Amino acid sequence: MHRELLRFLLVGGFCTTLQYLVLVTAVEFAHADAVIASAAGFLLSAVVNYLLNRRFTWASKVPHGVASRRFATVLLIGLALNVLGMRLLHGYLHWHYVLAQVLTTVVTLLWNFTGHRRWTFASTAATTPAATK
Repeated sequence: MHRELLRFLLVGGFCTTLQYLVLVTAVEFAHADAVIASAAGFLLSAVVNYLLNRRFTWASKVPHGVASRRFATVLLIGLALNVLGMRLLHGYLHWHYVLAQVLTTVVTLLWNFTGHRRWTFASTAATTPAATK
């Protein structure tokens, strides 16, 4: 698990940097709403995240069709956590948008690692007949 966590953090660090780049660029230069910019960055980084985690972090043998549907489910829950966290911390409590994103990132990181490790890319889950339908 330690090796997976390290690889997950490397991939996640790269993808988080991408998300923050989209967030800060959209807010500072395009004057976009921070919650919407955060969601856009989250979705863009998710594509890269799937590809890197599938091959590099878990070297998953789960069929792409199964893993991509599972990833989308975990992703949508992570996106909801991200948007709700940003809306609460930035929108209602008026935290600076970067500080709000940092705390929200921690929550989504924990969710994503657990969801992807135990379900999305888990080889044991993929071998059950119901998982391949």
